[in-house]
Amino acid sequence: MSYTSYSYLLIFLGTVFIFYTVVPKKFKWAVLLTASYVFYALNSGKLTVFLLLATAAVYFAGILLDCIAYTSALAKKGLEREEKKKLKTLINYQKKAVVVLTLGFIFGILLTIKYSGFFAGIFNRASEFAGLNFVLPEFKFLMPLGISYYTLQAAGYVIDIYRGKYRASHNFGKVALFLSFFPQITEGPIGRFDDLADPLYEGHGFSYDNLTKGLQLTAWGLFKKMVIADRVNLFVSEVFGNHGGYSGSILLAAGALYTLQIYAEFSGCMDIVTGSAQLFGVPLAKNFERPFFFFFLSENWRRWHITLGAWLRDYVFYPVSLSPTCIRTGKFARARLGEHFGSFLPTAFALLITWIGIGFWHGAGIKYLIYGLYYYALMMLGMLLEPLIARGFSALSLRREGRLLNALRILRTSALVIGGMMLFRADSVSVWLEMLKRLFVSFDAGGFAGTVLKCGMDRQDFFIVLLGASAMFIVSLLQEKGIKIRESVAKQRLAVRWAAYAGLIMAIVVFGAYGTGYDAVDFIYGQF
Repeated sequence: MSYTSYSYLLIFLGTVFIFYTVVPKKFKWAVLLTASYVFYALNSGKLTVFLLLATAAVYFAGILLDCIAYTSALAKKGLEREEKKKLKTLINYQKKAVVVLTLGFIFGILLTIKYSGFFAGIFNRASEFAGLNFVLPEFKFLMPLGISYYTLQAAGYVIDIYRGKYRASHNFGKVALFLSFFPQITEGPIGRFDDLADPLYEGHGFSYDNLTKGLQLTAWGLFKKMVIADRVNLFVSEVFGNHGGYSGSILLAAGALYTLQIYAEFSGCMDIVTGSAQLFGVPLAKNFERPFFFFFLSENWRRWHITLGAWLRDYVFYPVSLSPTCIRTGKFARARLGEHFGSFLPTAFALLITWIGIGFWHGAGIKYLIYGLYYYALMMLGMLLEPLIARGFSALSLRREGRLLNALRILRTSALVIGGMMLFRADSVSVWLEMLKRLFVSFDAGGFAGTVLKCGMDRQDFFIVLLGASAMFIVSLLQEKGIKIRESVAKQRLAVRWAAYAGLIMAIVVFGAYGTGYDAVDFIYGQF
């Protein structure tokens, strides 16, 4: 049941909203929990057991961590200083053991289901190269819905309890709802328990403001997905599926349109799920914030998948960069290489681990590892060259800010992102390299006009995409300038407001890519 399907929008979401509105406040959380597991079971069937296993693991781990902390607090009373120190060390070992075992269990499930075939393939190729006859079976498991998302949420919950950020919940239903809430289970955002649990559990009465704003945002997300992303998919699928038959100019157009597709689709999905959650008074974390309005690749990525980046920052980058080994390495390097390069080395190592994680999070394959390392290499190059670039601007007495330079930076960042997106969409690294090669050796700009309309989209399709993308760009630009579109619409007269709503719905109905000739397009990030 896709977020764009009639069964979700009209039947499922409408039914859940009615039940949530009419039941007493103390039972509203149960409506959301039941709806979330119905939604999950309809999409994943028997694979729902993995969600239950992850929930049970972190629930009992949290309680055990609390029990250890409580027992240690009692045991410390009356002890001498040295005895307290020994007890603290013992307690830390116990808590770490609980966390390691729990994370090993939930990530073990993820690795087995998502990555076992990949690692078995590497082992088998190495075995063949070494002349051995031992072969591991490459099992292909069905992928449970949203397993990468709820695994990270579950891991964050346990780690935060271990760090003392909050106490464990002793309500299994509260933990289960946090991990399974149906708007965010497919593509995120990746929530934090201290932000999300109470709004989910406390229950909210009917709010006309939440209803109208939730429907507005849901409709806007549908517009992005169905009018822009799904229509562009016609061109993208044709060219990437038959890349060898097209010139470099067509391949570049496909790369740019795929970037537009995934931009419209992911931001559209975030609008749909955020709007769905707002119907119930539940605020979801911001996960997408106009990344192409920024000059540097790092800022673009920080605003692309905000909650994934924040999770990796808090639970991977900081622990690695602040580890004793990295701190010692940094001091050693600064003493011998200077402040800039000495500080660069530990940061570069921590970012390497982070970007490898980003690559493999997106999928099991060498392509995804290279995808992560592609962005890592570009960002490291920028960090290394920064002092040289600064000196160059100073020597030439040039300002580093200005409209022209900023526009060039946006174009540069967009070009680098398109290159990365071409890798993300290509079937393999070798296909990506071949496509990049054709950009330079067989660009054939003159033949572009005669070919572009033979790649799945006609003039009408391009015109609709142009109008839709322009509308999306204008809205994003206004938002970037601090203008709150939904609040502005809400202040208009009733007739004006509902004319705007009706116009948006009509645009989806008339210009949405569905029906004869259009295959239903699954959410790209939903496959992770």
